[in-house]
Amino acid sequence: MFGKIKQFLGIEGVKMQVIVPDEVSSRTGVVQGEIEFSTMNTQRISYITVKLIESYTQGRRKDKRTQEFVLGETMIDDAFMIYPEEDVVVEFELPYKKVQSNIDAMVDRGGIKGSLAKLAKTARGARSEFRIEAEAKVAGTALSPFARTTVKFI
Repeated sequence: MFGKIKQFLGIEGVKMQVIVPDEVSSRTGVVQGEIEFSTMNTQRISYITVKLIESYTQGRRKDKRTQEFVLGETMIDDAFMIYPEEDVVVEFELPYKKVQSNIDAMVDRGGIKGSLAKLAKTARGARSEFRIEAEAKVAGTALSPFARTTVKFI
């Protein structure tokens, strides 16, 4: 009885870890990585959803605002089984389209205008952080396991 409740809630269930390179080129339009699964009980993964999310923050202190944008999303529909003491690694390619504001485009162009745009961006307290989130649907559980990691674009 207690074991079924733990399985339903995902306790001692599937653990995930997203593995991506330390730095990703912003020119390719694709992030390649892998997801590592482990478990203490035999489980069936139905599908995996992987998203690239930009968290854009601007302003300071009380005026601070944060917006989140989904830049790319992919779904891996291949169902598979995971067994105890056996790690499973699933590779993924996540295509994305980066959204740029006018000021970001000026910074990327460089030159004097780029330097001024970078200064203005710093003065406004604007910055972007990127992360990859992966969620797996496990058969027979109410709470899906998920993992996230930060991504640095160069």
